[in-house]
Amino acid sequence: MNHRSTTNRSSSPHSLVREKMADQTWHIRKAQPKDVGAILKLIIGLAVYEREPDAVKATPELLHHNLFEKQYAQVLLAFKGTVEQPGEAVGLALYFYNFSTWTGKPGIYLEDLFVDEAARGWGIGKALFAELGKDAEANDCQRIDWSVLKWNKPSIEFYEKVLGAFPMSEWQQMRLETEGIERLQKFKRQE
Repeated sequence: MNHRSTTNRSSSPHSLVREKMADQTWHIRKAQPKDVGAILKLIIGLAVYEREPDAVKATPELLHHNLFEKQYAQVLLAFKGTVEQPGEAVGLALYFYNFSTWTGKPGIYLEDLFVDEAARGWGIGKALFAELGKDAEANDCQRIDWSVLKWNKPSIEFYEKVLGAFPMSEWQQMRLETEGIERLQKFKRQE
């Protein structure tokens, strides 16, 4: 589906106010193997936005293998232009299915959502969430979960005020990375 947006945007209140008329046509579709380069470019853009430009370890080969061969995650991409004449990829939602023991139903975990700075204010973020909602309904998902950096106040405000999302303040997010995963072997039961 092609979208046309005409919005009057201004920049952050912390910088000079500037008016920009965005008159853009764009569309969203599921990623295909040919999109690996665009996916990686948006992931790098997200890392820069999140102040972690050197944290990206993904390569085109890893993305192709894990997204399109193993299918560990799904990717929605927003492109400038029409379906017939697509332009540059400007937005991404990368997600996977999880499962709730309490509800007995699947859910979606949104790993990352990113819209290139030049395309913000066009409605792409809302449209990516709408596509996630459509996928959640089609798969009888009970909920959509995601994390947001505490300093990212514009996103938090959008999630709460526009989407109606709420923080899970009673939960502490935990993680094991490669070395921690390897250390789990010391708990293996000896037979």
